[in-house]
Amino acid sequence: MHDDYDVLIIGGGILGCSIAYFLSIMTNCSIMLMEKEKNVGIHTSSRNTGKVHAPLYYDPEKKSSTAAYTIRGYELIKQFCLFHNLPFKEDGVIEVATDDSEIDVLIKHVEWARRNGLKKEDIKFLSKSEMLEIEPNVKCESGLVCFQDASTDYGLVNQKLKEDAVKFGCNTSFENKFRAARSNTNTGAKRKMTIIGTAKNITSDYVINAAGGNSLDIAHSLNLAMDFTDLHFRGEYLIAPSKYSNLTNRSIYSVPRYTDYPFLDPHWIRRTDGRCEIGPNAVPVFSPYAYNLADNLKNVVPKLFESSKLGVMKLFLNKDFIRLASNELSSSLSKTKMINRVRRFLPSLNSSDFKQRGRAGIRSLLIDKKGNFASESLLVENDSSLHILNYNSPGATGAMPFAANIVKQLIQKNIVNPTSRKVDSPLTD
Repeated sequence: MHDDYDVLIIGGGILGCSIAYFLSIMTNCSIMLMEKEKNVGIHTSSRNTGKVHAPLYYDPEKKSSTAAYTIRGYELIKQFCLFHNLPFKEDGVIEVATDDSEIDVLIKHVEWARRNGLKKEDIKFLSKSEMLEIEPNVKCESGLVCFQDASTDYGLVNQKLKEDAVKFGCNTSFENKFRAARSNTNTGAKRKMTIIGTAKNITSDYVINAAGGNSLDIAHSLNLAMDFTDLHFRGEYLIAPSKYSNLTNRSIYSVPRYTDYPFLDPHWIRRTDGRCEIGPNAVPVFSPYAYNLADNLKNVVPKLFESSKLGVMKLFLNKDFIRLASNELSSSLSKTKMINRVRRFLPSLNSSDFKQRGRAGIRSLLIDKKGNFASESLLVENDSSLHILNYNSPGATGAMPFAANIVKQLIQKNIVNPTSRKVDSPLTD
């Protein structure tokens, strides 16, 4: 082990491990993966719905790259899971219109899905009677069934990506939290950058910031992306008792009502192990790790101070946003209110049956000076670093092709050199 490398990756989520994986099989550079926790995938990468998404309701004019990575990611995750004998269940998903006013939205989503790359046979619009035939317990006016949608365990995928990257030569540094970055350009040092961590310092010629909820703070430490701040939203889940295990054959989503904001109504989720859950909501919190009240409260003042300097205050003064945020908070405080949002299409659910909460996850969204949410991921770079910001759902689905494209660009820019060796991987093509 040595402490200087060609490339340092900060963040051991599914994106960081995907980048480490493709760097290790596509290049001959020395690589270090730096993670602040004891293992990879501790946060958002293992705290999610587990869905391998299809690009159903992604506007092709606003989220074209998101849709493209999602389409390609489906096949790559499928190959990877089959190769490693990981769970991958092609169970499909249904989006429902709960009233007549939403039927036109479903028809639009069919069009979007095809423009985003889904084949005609992958997606089908269903009338009310056709819905009753395949999902008799679902109450709706119509539905959209997508057959190219699956379920997996992203925590296991994340772990296996790390193990493969290590097998192919990547090094790891755990319990080593980023503290600061220092440029060595004018010092005559061997490497261009020094990353100061809580456990040890690491020098590198190139740094890739894939730190999820911390990624913007790291970019700010290098005076990059200073026109942005971020807001964090905790997605909470309720575990359904076993009596509801056969209530539906597929996961059920409702039509998004507020597309300008990150407030999707909670879904009915079927997981690969047979569990069913309700969630997630989107509760505003003040830290990317605010899983409990104490962690949330200690970050209130610094986050509000940071937000006051940028356009996010315009968002806080937006009446629609405040009303929606209040509704999300209400669904966190009252399980009945959260379950009632799903009872619109699954009326047989009884809130008194739900006794256990699932594992909450936190999504960090980028806000610009005007108080607008960034619609897609943002890549910011300088001569010796690349920062991946606003990487959110369906980020786990698209992580592998997104990472492979980043490595391809690094090779094209001569930042790293391609390898000629062959490795035993399902994704080498």
